[in-house]
Parts: sequence; structure tokens; C-alpha cells
Amino acid sequence: MPPRSSPTVPYRPKAGEIPTSPGVYRFQDDAGRVLYVGKAKNLRQRLSNYFAPLHTLHERTRHMVTHATSVQWTVVNSDFESLQLEYTWIKEFAPPYNVKFRDDKTYPYMVVTLGDEAPRVMVSRNRRIPKARYFGPYPKIWAVRQTVELMVRAFPIRTCSDSSYKRAMSTGRACFPGQIGRCGGPCSMKVTIEEHRKIVDQFVSFMSYPDPKLISRLQADMRAASAALEFERAAQLRDRVSALENVIESSAVVLRDDVDADVFGIEHDELAAAVQLFRVRGGRIRGVRSWVVDKELDLGMGELVDSILQSAYDDGEPPPREIVVPELPDDAEALEVFLAQVRGRGSVKLRAAQRGEKAALLQTATMNAKQALGLYKTRRSADYVARSKALTDLQEALELDEAPLRMECFDVSHLSGTNIVASMVVFEDGLPKKDQYRRFNIAESSDDTDSLYQVLSRRFSYLDRPDDVDAELEALVGAAPLATLGDDRGETAADELEDLVDELEDDDLDEDAEPADVDADLTATPKKPGKFSYRPNLLIVDGGQPQVAAAARALRESGVTGIRICGIAKRLEEVWLPDSDYPVILPRNSEALFMIQRIRDEAHRFAITHQRTRRKRDITSVLNDIPGLGPTRVRELLRHFGSVANLKKAGIDEITAVKGIGQATAETVHARLRS
Repeated sequence: MPPRSSPTVPYRPKAGEIPTSPGVYRFQDDAGRVLYVGKAKNLRQRLSNYFAPLHTLHERTRHMVTHATSVQWTVVNSDFESLQLEYTWIKEFAPPYNVKFRDDKTYPYMVVTLGDEAPRVMVSRNRRIPKARYFGPYPKIWAVRQTVELMVRAFPIRTCSDSSYKRAMSTGRACFPGQIGRCGGPCSMKVTIEEHRKIVDQFVSFMSYPDPKLISRLQADMRAASAALEFERAAQLRDRVSALENVIESSAVVLRDDVDADVFGIEHDELAAAVQLFRVRGGRIRGVRSWVVDKELDLGMGELVDSILQSAYDDGEPPPREIVVPELPDDAEALEVFLAQVRGRGSVKLRAAQRGEKAALLQTATMNAKQALGLYKTRRSADYVARSKALTDLQEALELDEAPLRMECFDVSHLSGTNIVASMVVFEDGLPKKDQYRRFNIAESSDDTDSLYQVLSRRFSYLDRPDDVDAELEALVGAAPLATLGDDRGETAADELEDLVDELEDDDLDEDAEPADVDADLTATPKKPGKFSYRPNLLIVDGGQPQVAAAARALRESGVTGIRICGIAKRLEEVWLPDSDYPVILPRNSEALFMIQRIRDEAHRFAITHQRTRRKRDITSVLNDIPGLGPTRVRELLRHFGSVANLKKAGIDEITAVKGIGQATAETVHARLRS
């Protein structure tokens, strides 16, 4: 790594050496490993972004370029060729800083083995059957089996195994599924191979494009058979019509009958992205697929769409004529050519739906992707092996003496400087301990760093509390079960208990209050005891260098030792340590970074919830008690000023400017809030 004073990396090529043509570039380390592959319409312009002064680079980009020792590029003739070469190199080298797919699931498909003498329909996860036609994927195995059962009633084709088929054809005796009416192939001895092939073609055609007109034709044939007194054939046609109606009803109609499209819903955060794909054929959703990708570098939505579409069709399913995405990438035209080549026939059009039925379907796919991302994080957090690795990685990355088995994270929340609150969440062995969460109210503060300093100063003072006082507290409130306060420390408690807790917490953060005064208040009032005296191994704050410095100052002034502090900056997901000029960079796909991110997000959620609760109670208790203010006028005042605190600062003329507020009411509001 170059010295800190170096403005850029030492292997930077001279500007005149880099061509202005389109091409593909790759960064390599001293062992020759390819770290990152990218493409550009103008290589010189793109690479100059990587060789800017190091302090101006995105933290993740700086991490990549300082670990690399060289950069190479290949000039091509067009954007399309650069897209092809980038795709090839990513598949060949698997660069660690490119997007990584975590699609480890195998989806069930409906398969028709068109390469067989008598094609068979079956359920399979194998995507490599020669000359087979696939329909799906289906989200659940029972869904595809149900569809096969309905379709075989409408189009009786072969369902038996290859061994059963061969045995039946060689002996002239129907296969067992054929004997019980579950197989309609030539092995059932009811149709010839040629007749069976025609039924298979109808089966495939209907699965590709469900045509309601086919039902009308079958109904006409049924009536004709009934008129000709062919009641057995009429009954068979009736059953086929009923089965087809069930198949059509089970497929949701989302677009016009002539629309074939793939709709990609994408939800992403700093570390990962979830993708939900709806495959629409003939206006109906015929397949659903979801997967998660890991992000190493910071990517915008357009770049993410580019990377996802390059690998979305590696499963062998060709892209349709239209693909709907949240945002078009910069090289959309070249990507269309690339996808058309994968399709093999016709063109492919990328669209970013903004309104209409396709936009509504995109919104549904995005909602499913959001839920999938949340589920992915939940399952990953619940994995014991992943938690153990995360704690070990944190110990090594932060150079801790032991794994941080108890971690506390603090976050500050406010509304334009008013209703300032803070939260403390606790994780033990990588799992949240919600009965030990704490909330703080802050009367006055100059900024977030001052708020953190106040909160942490009070928190550290509890670590020095004598054991006999803690025991006395435990004895006094032992009769109050923790369950009465709910998981999130009072979010579901009764209003009077909320008021009591908030009043005590206000006292707790009074700058003039000494620890003894706080203990006296707590002793006099039955209150849920915390595990506030437990010492954390690692204390995390939401923020970068300024927040970490405030936390370190509070720790230093408290005289408490043996606690390590770090901060996580949300925008870059970088971990800061006290007195460090450069952050600790954890790999984007590491369990350690994932755990810290989850703890930070939980602290933020808890702080926001408390802040909103206080703001709501503040509004209810202050404004609703003023004569002349009903719910409508209260709503208008808050919509105009944003909070009661801002309303307190307003003059009578400013209050009168609000819709529905007259002079007399404004004077009453002004006088009551100032009293």
C-alpha cells in the first residue's frame, strides 16, 4: 500500500498511454489475481476516476485500487464487444470486487422431453436435459405438480418413466399409469406415436401461450359429439375443458394477452441486493425466480441492473422480447444487443416502466424483492456458524483480545433539533437481547456528538455503581415481570408507565444530576431493572470519526477501562476506531460487516420508534389542551410548522398564516405555549 502522503497509487499509467476507445479493464494484485473487471465507452475517462487523489475516492474504491498493483485494458470496437468481453472475464476470473450471485437454490420446472420418441411431461430441477422444453420456474414443488396434473387431464400425454415406456412398448401391455388413467402416451395403447406427438404439440403451445379460444373450440366439439350421441367422447371433452379452465384461472392475468416480458424487481442496500423476477408469457405470470447478490463496490441502480441482466439468463431460459427494469443502465443499447444474441431470434427491448400496468407489476416485484432481502438477512443472522464467524472476524479486524460476545450500539434521533432521543441496543452472542434495550431523552444538545457524549457519560457511570445498590434495586422491583414491558422496552406498555419511564430517563440525563441522585430516584419508584451494570466488550456508535471521538472522550473521562469503541458510517459502511486516520475496511460479503450493519440498523430503528412516540405524545398533550384547537386545526399547525417546538418559536402573525387559524385562536396558542 502506498504511503499516506501519496496522492494516488504508484502504478498509475500516464494519461497519454490510456486510449480513449471503448474497452474492458482489469485490476490485478501482485500475485496476478484479477480483483475487478469493468467496461467503459472511453477508457481514459473511466480509469482517470480510479487514479484521482486517494482521499477523494469512495472508501471501497480506495481499498480496491490500493490492494491492486497493476491495471490492464483491452480495446474493442464497440460497446457491445466490451459487454461481451466483460461478461467473459467475469465468468473466467470471478473477481472479488464484482457483484457476486448467491443463487444457490434449484427451482422446480415443468419439463417436456421433446427429444424422446414419445415426449414425457415431468417435474425436474435438472436444466440440462437434451432437447427438452422447460416451463417455469415455479416457487414451490407442489405448484408445478398441480399444474402438471391439470394439464394432463386436458392434454393426455405420457407421464410414465422411460423404463415403463420401453417395457410397455416391447410387451404390448399398457404401462401401470396408463392402466389407471394417469398416462396418455403410446404406452397406454390408446393412441399412436403420431397422434401422441400432435397432443404434445398442443400441450407445449398452450403452456407457451394460453389461448382461451381453445376452450371455445373444445366446447363446440363437445356439443357436436353430444348431438351425435357420442356421449363418452363428449364427457372426455368436458373434462378437458374443465381442466383448461382451472389452468387459466390459476395463472394470474397481469398484462395483455400478447405481452411476453420479464419484470425485474430489485431492492438493495450497501452490502447486498435481492432480485425478484416475474416471467410473464401471454400476459400471465408463468414463472417466478428470486436470488440475492453481494455487492463489494458501491453500485448505483443502473450499474446493478447491468450486472444482474448479464447473468440472469445463465440458467438456459432465453430472454423475452421485453424486459422491464427499475432503471436503464448507461449502456442499455449494447445490453439489448447482447441479450438479443442470447435470445437467438428477434430483438430485446429494455424498458424502465414509469406508469401503467407494467409499472404496477414492477412495484409488486420490487415489494417481493424487499421482503426477500429482509428474509435473507434474518436467516443469515440466525445461522450459528455465520454468527460465530462474524464474532471471530470482528475480533481479528478490530484487534480485540477476545471475541465481542456482548456488544452495545448507540444511535441518536431528532426532528430538526427537537425531540432529541437516543437508543441503546444489546447483542449477545450475535443475537439481540431486547429486554436489555434502553431509551434516552435528551433535554438540550448542540449536535449529535454532544448527544452521544451525554448518553455515554451516563451509561459509563452505571458501570461504577456499587454492587449492593444494584442488589437493592433488583430486590425492590423483582415483583415486576419483564414481560410487562414488551420486547422493545416499553413500546407496548401502558401510557402511565411510559410517562413514568420517560420522566425518570429525563432525570437520568440531567447534566447536574449525580449518579447517587439517579439511584435515589430509581430506588423510590418501582422500575424495571436493567442489566445496565453489565460491561460490553465492544461499544458501537452510529457515525464516523466525530461520533467515535465523542464516545472515546466520554469513556476516557469516566475512568472506565477495558471497553473497545468503534463507529460505522452508513454511507460507506466503513468502521472507524478512535485516533485513526483511516477506517477499517471489512469485505462487503463478510459476516462481520453484516453483523455490525444489523446492530446499527436495529439501534436506528429503536431510536426512530421512540422519537416518533415522544413526538406524538408531545403533540397530544400540548396542542389538544388549548381551547379552540380541534383535530383539524392541530393537523394544519403541525403540517405547517413540523413540530410543537417550532410552533413555540413562531409569532402571532406566523400562526395566523396557517389555514383555519384566526387572530383570537393564534393569540391563545401563542400565550399558552409561552406560559
